[in-house]
Amino acid sequence: MDVATAVGRTLAGLGVDHVFGVVGSGNFHLTNALVAGGARFVAARHEGGAATMADAYARMSGGIAAVSVHQGCGLTNALTGIAEAAKSRTPMVVLAAEVTEPRSNFYVDQTALATSVGATAMRVASAEDAVRVTIAACDTAVRQRRTVVLNLPLHVQAEQLAGAVGPALARPQRPAVQTSDVDLEALGSALRAARRPVFVAGRGSRLPGSREALEELATACGALLATSAVAKGLFHGNPWSLDVSGGFATPLAAELIQRADLIVGWGCALNMWTMRHGNLIAPDATVAQVDLDQEALGAHADIHVGVCGSVIETAAAAAAALAHDEAPVGYRTDAVRRRIATESRWRDVPYDDTSTTDVIDPRTLTVALDDLLPADRVVAVDSGNFMGYPSMFLSVPDENGFCFTQAFQSIGLGLATAIGAALAQPHRLPVAALGDGGALMSSAELETVARLGIPMVAVVYNDAAYGAEVHHFGPHGHDLSTVRFPDTDVASIARGYGWRGITVRQRSDLRPVHDWLTGHRDEPLLIDAKVPADQSSWWLEEAFRGH
Repeated sequence: MDVATAVGRTLAGLGVDHVFGVVGSGNFHLTNALVAGGARFVAARHEGGAATMADAYARMSGGIAAVSVHQGCGLTNALTGIAEAAKSRTPMVVLAAEVTEPRSNFYVDQTALATSVGATAMRVASAEDAVRVTIAACDTAVRQRRTVVLNLPLHVQAEQLAGAVGPALARPQRPAVQTSDVDLEALGSALRAARRPVFVAGRGSRLPGSREALEELATACGALLATSAVAKGLFHGNPWSLDVSGGFATPLAAELIQRADLIVGWGCALNMWTMRHGNLIAPDATVAQVDLDQEALGAHADIHVGVCGSVIETAAAAAAALAHDEAPVGYRTDAVRRRIATESRWRDVPYDDTSTTDVIDPRTLTVALDDLLPADRVVAVDSGNFMGYPSMFLSVPDENGFCFTQAFQSIGLGLATAIGAALAQPHRLPVAALGDGGALMSSAELETVARLGIPMVAVVYNDAAYGAEVHHFGPHGHDLSTVRFPDTDVASIARGYGWRGITVRQRSDLRPVHDWLTGHRDEPLLIDAKVPADQSSWWLEEAFRGH
């Protein structure tokens, strides 16, 4: 058996059931070996899309995914998606064919490239260490929650192993973290002293059992519940849920979080996005943070209590410590409950509809889609001026209903994100929310959706511009010709790829969406929504101020 075959079979044995990529000569045999081992290969049209598909698949499946790329240019094409995954601590292995001869046209310093975007670089240097290094790559990805670039030199891939590949080791598991009793006691004291506590759950709470553990503890101390954007949906349906904290927070959520005397971040960085540059933290509030990584504690916000431990185990231990206390009312008053029931959704916040006969207000559009689309959905959102509308006005059933690849804030990742999420959650309707810039940047993956037969709905908020730049620089009188474009018929482009494409300028134009939903859904549906070009977003105004 050669090294390429051994690596592929080992990865499949370690639980890699999906591999995304673009096959070239350097990763041909490796990819086929993964398929022979039982993994499904998903051919993307661009390596950047493949990396983001794998990222989204790992996030929504709770497992590990792989990316397979050609040497040199295959890896450089994938770097933006790899950077997003690395910044998000997504467990993912990038299988990168490699040339080591500097005079080769394909030569680049692949280790340096991987390291530069925050990934962990490893290399199979010989047939003797091929299986060991492959296992170590998976182990690092899962146990340390890292994106690993596993370099596979071409001449090493062709080497023969001296013996047969033995059975794979047990699939890697995340290690348990021993939590300090002193830290737990400090958290318990803070919870007992609080009169208006708020829990903010983040990425580290997107694990089975986290919701139940946090809800039990919140009940014991009278806390309200919120999430960061990446954990949107975690507390869906809970009467004490404020939904998302940060730039996407409703006025009510922002008000109640600002009044909290204790904020606890559960697997949440409490960064400038989630805390609005600290403006959601009252000056006299106590701030606590629970995270698996010691380095994460206090990295983005000054904290008074830090607990290094898992969300579930820490919440359970804190609940046990409070079990014999009389349950306080805390923040859970009748008045607060009534306000949450009537003011906690963005669609309940009054607004002036800016729709005309030519363009539809993005809020009106998204509220209508929220009513039309089935509740069992998985929403993926690209970056741009439009991004808050689907993030705020589209509800999702749980934390696996929202996939937010925004750590790097690159446009053009939304469509690939929706593909990966759809494959991880095949029983749900995938919804891709895109700007016209991101949609056109990633349009090649429209073919991937059609080829795979994914019954997806893509909504393009089309303002014929890079809207974020228009609204950031326009008020200062700058020339905007570099960020404005002629109106593009994105619906026609989609039809060329095998989609059903419709153009929406008014709410009545959404009738075909109902027909598609009640029909066979045998082709994906793209909605080219013409939205106002002069409607800025406050969430991006905050983002620009932060930089």
